[in-house]
Amino acid sequence: MANDLEKASAENVETVEPAAAPKAAVDIDVDEEYSYEEQRKIIHRVDRRLIIICGAAYCISLMDRTNVSIAAISGMLEDLELQIGFRYSIMVLVFFVTYVTFQPLATAVIRYIGPRIFLSAIVMTWGACLIGFAYSPNWQTLAGLRALLGILEAGFFPGTVYLLSTWYSRYEVHKRYSFFYLIGCVASALSGILAYGFSQMKPLQGLNGWQWIFIMQAVLTFIIGILCMVFVVDFPDKGHKTWGFLNEKECQFILRRLDKDRADANPEPFSLIKFLRPALDLKVWGLGLIFFCLTTVTYAIAYFLPIILRDNMGFSVGASQCLIAPPYVLAGILMLSTSWVGDKYRMRAPILVFNSIITLIGLPVMGFAKGPAVRYFGVFLTTAGANANIPASMAYQANNIRGQWTRAFASATLVGLGGVGGIAGSLIFRSQDAPDYIPGIWGAIASQLLLLIIVAMLSVHFWISNRKADRGEKVIEGSPDFRYTI
Repeated sequence: MANDLEKASAENVETVEPAAAPKAAVDIDVDEEYSYEEQRKIIHRVDRRLIIICGAAYCISLMDRTNVSIAAISGMLEDLELQIGFRYSIMVLVFFVTYVTFQPLATAVIRYIGPRIFLSAIVMTWGACLIGFAYSPNWQTLAGLRALLGILEAGFFPGTVYLLSTWYSRYEVHKRYSFFYLIGCVASALSGILAYGFSQMKPLQGLNGWQWIFIMQAVLTFIIGILCMVFVVDFPDKGHKTWGFLNEKECQFILRRLDKDRADANPEPFSLIKFLRPALDLKVWGLGLIFFCLTTVTYAIAYFLPIILRDNMGFSVGASQCLIAPPYVLAGILMLSTSWVGDKYRMRAPILVFNSIITLIGLPVMGFAKGPAVRYFGVFLTTAGANANIPASMAYQANNIRGQWTRAFASATLVGLGGVGGIAGSLIFRSQDAPDYIPGIWGAIASQLLLLIIVAMLSVHFWISNRKADRGEKVIEGSPDFRYTI
C-alpha cells in the first residue's frame, strides 16, 4: 500500500515554482528551500502517515456500523426476534438518526481539540459500545446501542475528510480519497470472511456466533484506537508538533503549496457566522445530495447483501458471508483507475457520470435477471460503480469550495446527507418485499438518475461561472484566480 501511495504521489505532486506575482501569497523562494525530489519525499511521508492510519480507522468504522447484517444471518435475527415487522430496519436506521444529528459541529470540534485526541477517543469509545451489542438481551436494547454508536461515529468521517482536504492540493486529492476509501472497502470485503471465522467461536463461554462477531470486532476497534493515538497527525499549521512527522520548515512548504493552489491554507479564527454562512450556498447542498444518492445504494448493499444472497439467490449462510467480498475487489480496481484519470486530466463530473452508469447497468441485472449467477454479476457492477463514486464525489466537492470554514461546513453537510442516504438505504429493501426486493431496486435506480441530474445542473453552473470569471465579470469563491473543476 505504501508503494502504491508513493507511485500516486510521484504522478501528482505539483512542484511549487516561483510566483511571478503575489496572486496567492506564495513564497517566491520555495524552490530554493526544496528540490523537486525533496518535495516528493515530503508528500510521500504525508501519504504514508496520514492515508494509512485514517484508512485503517475508516476500515474499522465501516465494519462496526455494518456488521449487523452479517450477525443477522448468524443467529441474531432469531435470538432477538428482529425478523418481526420492521424491527431489523428500525434497528439499522436509528444509527443514522443520531449520526446525522450530531455531525454538523464535528469539524469545528476536531479543529479545536486536534485530530489525534478527537479521532482516537471516539474510536475507542465506540469499541466499548460494540461490547454492549454482544450482550443485548432484546432488539430494543440493540437499537438503543446503535443510536449511541451513531453519536460516537458522527464526528469521524466528516472530521477525517476535512483533515485530508487540508493536506493536499485540488488535483491530487482524488487519488488520496480513493486510497483512503479503498482501505475502508477492505472492511466491507473482509468483514464477511472475518465474521464467519468469529462466528465459529460459538461454543465458547455459552455465547452465540453473532455475539462473538461483535466482541472480536470490538477488540480490533480498541487496537486501531490505540494506533490512532500514536500515529494520527495534526493539521498542516501544527503538523510539526506531531511525533515523528514533518518539521516546521517542511510544514511551511505544505502550507505554501496549498496557498498556491487555492489560497486558503492558513487557519481562520472560529466564527459561528463564518461556519454557517455556506448554508446559504445551494452548491454545497447539491454536492451533499450527490453523496446522498450514492450512500443510499452503498448502505443498502452493505446492510442487505448477505440477506439477499441467502434469501434471494439461495446461497448458504457461510457462502453468503464470504461472497460479499469479491464485488469489492472490482470496486477497488474501478475506484483507483477512475481516480487516476480524474486527477491526471483534472475532471470530476465525467467520472461521476461514468460510475453512475455502471451502477445503473448493474441494478436491473441484480434485480430482474433470471438465475442467481447473473444476478450476482449485477451485484458486482452495482457495488463497483456506487463505491467508486464515493471518493469521486468527495473530490468533486473538495475541488469546488474554498475557505477553511466553508470546507469544514461542506464536509459536515456532505457526510450528514450521506447519513440520510444511510437511512434511505436501510429502508428501501423492506422485509415484506423479500425475497425479490423489487421496490428497493427501483428506489436505488431513482437515486442514480437524480445524481445524474444534479451533476448536469452543477456542471452547467460551473461552466457559466468560469466563463464569467475569465471575462472578469465574476469572482468565484472570493478569489479572482479560483476556477471550478467540472
